[in-house]
Amino acid sequence: MSFARALGLFILTALAEIIGCYLPYLWLRQGRSVWWLVPAVASLALFAWLLTLHPTGAARTYAAYGGVYIAVALAWLWLVEGERPTPWDVVGALVAIAGMAIIILAPRR
Repeated sequence: MSFARALGLFILTALAEIIGCYLPYLWLRQGRSVWWLVPAVASLALFAWLLTLHPTGAARTYAAYGGVYIAVALAWLWLVEGERPTPWDVVGALVAIAGMAIIILAPRR
């Protein structure tokens, strides 16, 4: 799998997980309808399925995915919640993405 394809798949996976967790947050913390849980469950099921599309082992996939999740979560913070990430947030996300790239691009036997 190419790096670009893996990165794109990780971004979709992160969005599915964040949406699946954000909708119950809206229900529990902001008094939204319990019906927000229906698309939340669907989004979390999509998240689990997307993780299976990666060709490497589950543990390596989860480790690399974590780096992308951090960056996508910070983008969500800015675009959806309206809070601009700090420079330290950006540096942390870049370090996490570098870690993901090392995991994904490492030579395999």
